[in-house]
Amino acid sequence: MSTVSDSQPGGTPSAEPADGTDRPGVDFGVVRPPDEQAHRQAVARHAGLTKPAGSLGRLEEIGVWVSARQGTCPPRPFDRPRVVVFAGDHGIATNGVSAYPSEVTAQMVDNILAGGAAVNALAANAGAGVRVVDMAVDGETNRTVAAYKIRRSSGSLDVEDALTEQQALDAVTAGRALADEEVDSGADLLIAGDMGIGNTTPAATLIAALTESEPVAVVGRGTGIDDSAWMRKTAAIRDALRRARKVVHDPVALLRTAAGADLAAMSGFLAQAAVRRTPVILDGVVVGAAAMVAEELVPGAARWWMAGHRSVEPGAALVLEHLDLRPVLDLEMRLGEGSGAVAALPVVNAAIRVLGEMATFAEAGIEGPTESETTGSSPADAAD
Repeated sequence: MSTVSDSQPGGTPSAEPADGTDRPGVDFGVVRPPDEQAHRQAVARHAGLTKPAGSLGRLEEIGVWVSARQGTCPPRPFDRPRVVVFAGDHGIATNGVSAYPSEVTAQMVDNILAGGAAVNALAANAGAGVRVVDMAVDGETNRTVAAYKIRRSSGSLDVEDALTEQQALDAVTAGRALADEEVDSGADLLIAGDMGIGNTTPAATLIAALTESEPVAVVGRGTGIDDSAWMRKTAAIRDALRRARKVVHDPVALLRTAAGADLAAMSGFLAQAAVRRTPVILDGVVVGAAAMVAEELVPGAARWWMAGHRSVEPGAALVLEHLDLRPVLDLEMRLGEGSGAVAALPVVNAAIRVLGEMATFAEAGIEGPTESETTGSSPADAAD
């Protein structure tokens, strides 16, 4: 599905539906909720395990969360967790909003393919597979990762649309197809990662538009920029927001205006994962921005997502609040690649094993809790 073009100014958008959901290829259908019966069974099982009620804190919530998404109690350990890293360059990077040149994106794609990136190391530790896809790298990449490439780079969002209308639709469709490929190949947990110099600028623009925030509230240091670059980045987001806010109620138009093929594809990927009832661990600010748009595309999709970590990027806190998610980890990370989500996966697996492998009081022949303890509430009760 290669639809690459070498010259892609954003151009003048045509008239489009008010909410962006009745275009061809955008109707995802309805997301079914997680299994409430499995949720109740998991809460009840936790109450009978050989420990004081609620003593394992968030681990109990996480185990219940997985049970409800798998539709079974006890939950099963994840057999085939998969990380898909969406790579793309951004025209705004030429404005000096990053500490690294755009050439690094293609180089890092090669590094991920070779197994040398942080996401590879963390995925190996967690037992997850890694796939990288070139959605909009401004250069040549291995043909094995370029099958879904939409274009090279993007329009500079401070002065023009990032994508054309058709490119935005093609990118969302590509993300859907990638989710289907992974699920059909046996993936039972999905993680989206990002790789692209300058990608926190469109991410911050999307977050600001959807949360009605000012640029200074969402702009972070990204790759480690200095004060001058931070001011250039803030100004770019300010200018992009003037157009993005006009289309904030149309998710496809918002992706066209202020995202890029990588973020648009991530949005389609995350939305389709929810449609396929496949749990997702979200990463940091870039994936979080795509997730916010995915929730606009498919309301209710967020119930299938868990926040892997709290990024130090300012916009990340707004993402978590907007999607009503609590992160598993808070390790002051800001790398991207899916690294924070993959770092959280061993904790999620631990929660699954606790719920599935601990003995109950009855099984172990141990006196159960007193009546006063059984009437108390457990953190697992709060898990959704």
